[in-house]
Amino acid sequence: MTAPAMMHHQIAPFFVSRDGRCRVQLWLAAALPGDLPTGVFLRLEPDNEERLIPMELIAQQGRFRVYAADLIPNPAGPLTVYAFKVLWTDRQWWLDAAGASPRMPLRERFFRVNLADATPDWVPDQVFYQIFPERFRNGDPAVSPQSGAYAPRDDGPIRAKDWGEPIDPKRPNGEFYGGDLIGVRQSLDYLQDLGVTALYLNPIFTSPSVHKYDTEDFEHVDPYLGGDHALADLRVAATGRGIRLVLDAVFNHTSDTHPWFNRWGTHAAPGAYQDVAAPYRGAYVFSDPADPESYQCWQGSKVLPVLDFGHPAVRDYFLDGVDSIVRRWLRPPYSVDGWRIDVAHMMGEGTGARNNARVLRLLRRAAREESPRAYILGEHFGEATRWLQGDQEDGAMNYYGFSFPVRAFLAGQDVNYHPIALDAAELDTWLTDARSRIPYANQLCQLNLLGSHDTARCLTVLGEDRFLMRLALLLLFTYPGVPCIYYGDEIGMTGRNDPYNRACFDWDEDHWDRPLRAWVQTLAGLRREHQALRRGAYQTLLAAGDLFAFARCLGPEVVMLIVNRGTAPCAGVRVPLAGLPGHAMNLGVLLGECPWGLGGDTLTLDLGPKEGLLLRGELGEATT
Repeated sequence: MTAPAMMHHQIAPFFVSRDGRCRVQLWLAAALPGDLPTGVFLRLEPDNEERLIPMELIAQQGRFRVYAADLIPNPAGPLTVYAFKVLWTDRQWWLDAAGASPRMPLRERFFRVNLADATPDWVPDQVFYQIFPERFRNGDPAVSPQSGAYAPRDDGPIRAKDWGEPIDPKRPNGEFYGGDLIGVRQSLDYLQDLGVTALYLNPIFTSPSVHKYDTEDFEHVDPYLGGDHALADLRVAATGRGIRLVLDAVFNHTSDTHPWFNRWGTHAAPGAYQDVAAPYRGAYVFSDPADPESYQCWQGSKVLPVLDFGHPAVRDYFLDGVDSIVRRWLRPPYSVDGWRIDVAHMMGEGTGARNNARVLRLLRRAAREESPRAYILGEHFGEATRWLQGDQEDGAMNYYGFSFPVRAFLAGQDVNYHPIALDAAELDTWLTDARSRIPYANQLCQLNLLGSHDTARCLTVLGEDRFLMRLALLLLFTYPGVPCIYYGDEIGMTGRNDPYNRACFDWDEDHWDRPLRAWVQTLAGLRREHQALRRGAYQTLLAAGDLFAFARCLGPEVVMLIVNRGTAPCAGVRVPLAGLPGHAMNLGVLLGECPWGLGGDTLTLDLGPKEGLLLRGELGEATT
């Protein structure tokens, strides 16, 4: 059965208006002249029962007829779901968040909007930069740890190394190069020049390791990173440049050296490991009370005993208390702008991740009470739909919905570095599946990334192909969500998985890939200049073989991206624009040098191998 030529709706300002009510629009163009629908309905479930609301024809916009209806909020919860049903004399078609269908779609495909839990309005406008503090810059050697300063466990004393010296893979977490928050502050001019407006810092609280995911003291910044005052100074300096700060919240577990646990007896009072009567014994889970080694730990790592958020003292300390950890770092003088929640899906009560949603709602509530604009960002390597309905997280580190499909498309590797063959149509399906299952406001708060401290660097995955890296970055800065650069990617740093992806930033400018850094600057500038790239509705235009094209639309502005990942040039590529909510006019090039032309509703262009083109225009009615 042939679908109607165009049925269009996005949960974006272009299609959803809020002026005391929520009014949604469906843009519909008939497949044939005179083939008009006999009925157009908004399909709702305000009490879990179907309700069909007739939609009113309110306008004619070029080829499109525009229908509108008021959304009835779901009184039983913050999330409202809806779809559209269109009737003709001999057929019906439905439109949901994943596309058109000749039958009623599954509820999970419905458009969804959270009318109660707002996302922070500042997030979609940012360009994030992720910093692994110990390896970014040594700003004050006087605070750097010296060899033998301490022995974190039974694996020998730590070792201080010269900046940039190769990492020993046998002891990567006990080798210190002296990176600190003073160095981050000293680099703010560099970051601002790059186009960065927000920083995500890997853990900075007191810890015996380099990575600091084994926190020993949540109440103080690690002295080897400069201590509390270094964070306060960074906050002041960053604020002066309009740069936001997001910290890593590692609340699922503590270090085995934490006073509550005290596995090695380095603290005076017995901890949960030594004494069943210890004050915080109940903060951890032991499968055998008589066996201190039977504690639950993260992924089998004995240095990371897992916390039980079913214990009142744990909830009070991290979430509920008036001086909880979530709250205190949101207050002056630090006033951080949000939390990135490490392994957010694993936080729970008792064994496993029981009542995980309840724990994250408590975290969100505490953060929002302290700072209404705090950004709650979850870490999930897998598909994260359930956490992104607006009541738990604002966004996630978008591995599943961006970095993994883009990696598969450009590098032919999946998350486990296994081979995968993904063409543009399959890429589009993957992206659509991930995007369509969450409210649009949360889509715009997704942290899109090409790599992180937990993956091989993007340039390495791409076989150090600079042309593919440029395409990856082009997708990063134009796709819905917030772009995040992993430190050093902009200068061409390479590295396989941990520890090689955590090497020292190379501050020798003679070693930089200057064209790549300039490319990032350009992309950041374009995103800053064009609101459609930050908040615009998304629409796929072409997805076939090596060719992928999409548009971002906001009001009259449209920005279009067309890429060819292939190794051969593509001549006479025809990109259909008829599905746009209006005729594309006044097109101009933002980025690229490909020959192109616009004829009617078709964009025709020639793309070279591994090449992209970014165009900007306006949407309007056709003229004769």
